[in-house]
Amino acid sequence: MSYLLLLVGFVLLIKGADFFVDGSSSIARLLQVPPILIGLTIVALGTSSPEATVSIIAAMEGNADVAIGNVVGSNIFNITIVVGIAAFLFPLKVQSETIRKEIPFTLLASIVMLVVMSDMALQGFSSNMITRSDGIIFLLFLLIFMYYIIELGLKSRQNAVITDGAEKEKWGKNILITLVGLAAIIFGGDLVVDNATDIAYSLGMSETLVGLTIIAIGTSLPELVTSISAALKKESEIALGNIVGSNIFNILFVLGASSAITPIAVNDKVFTDVSIMIGLTFVLLLFARTGLRIGKREGLLLALAYVMYLVYVILRN
Repeated sequence: MSYLLLLVGFVLLIKGADFFVDGSSSIARLLQVPPILIGLTIVALGTSSPEATVSIIAAMEGNADVAIGNVVGSNIFNITIVVGIAAFLFPLKVQSETIRKEIPFTLLASIVMLVVMSDMALQGFSSNMITRSDGIIFLLFLLIFMYYIIELGLKSRQNAVITDGAEKEKWGKNILITLVGLAAIIFGGDLVVDNATDIAYSLGMSETLVGLTIIAIGTSLPELVTSISAALKKESEIALGNIVGSNIFNILFVLGASSAITPIAVNDKVFTDVSIMIGLTFVLLLFARTGLRIGKREGLLLALAYVMYLVYVILRN
């Protein structure tokens, strides 16, 4: 039964992502804002919903390894497999100045995460924790990010061409398509995570390994199918904006909300994974700034990097 529900979840994710990209890109045009802003906000928040659900529930139930591993594993998966496959299918153009600022912001958020985790090294404590105050700091960083995005959106609207009446009539249809797509993504993501986790535990995998791999991959499937769908539709700014925005939301919102609700203990093994996440984010920044595009070759390299990481994690655990 778990395998059947897993398949249903995959179908919902794929069709939901297709609707979500169509609806959100149309809303971007109706709002007269660049698609990148929709990718960084609405699409990114929507596709981060499974991560938020899983990590918050895991933190409340005391499964700290799952809560942190889900965030770190999802971000690594997004940078390598999601960007890699999307770029391999259709080279991702990095035309907007926004994306060149957002990737450094993702890098900053990752470094802040490493700093707040390092209680033993920096403060001499007996254990490493992400405390409630750390979570509140993450959420305050998120407010700064959202203010910056909204300000950019308002500025771009001032310079936009007024849409005609025919376009305005499409509001209801596009909002409905977007909401249906988002609902299918969230429900499909939940089905995939729940049933993939049951299958993984039945195979005797550890909690840390499940968090970094099965759950991380499962909760990142919305980002994967949404970005691939956007890339195939040549909406490269939504594809890349979704990935970058999702990684920011995963750290600042998902981890921030989880630790604000209940402090999270940090497993020593996770420090290596966070360091790998920071390194991969820096590589993504280099790729984005080189020729302002991420092509097939870069995409293949990123995908291969995840295969190497996956082998390392499985052997380590």
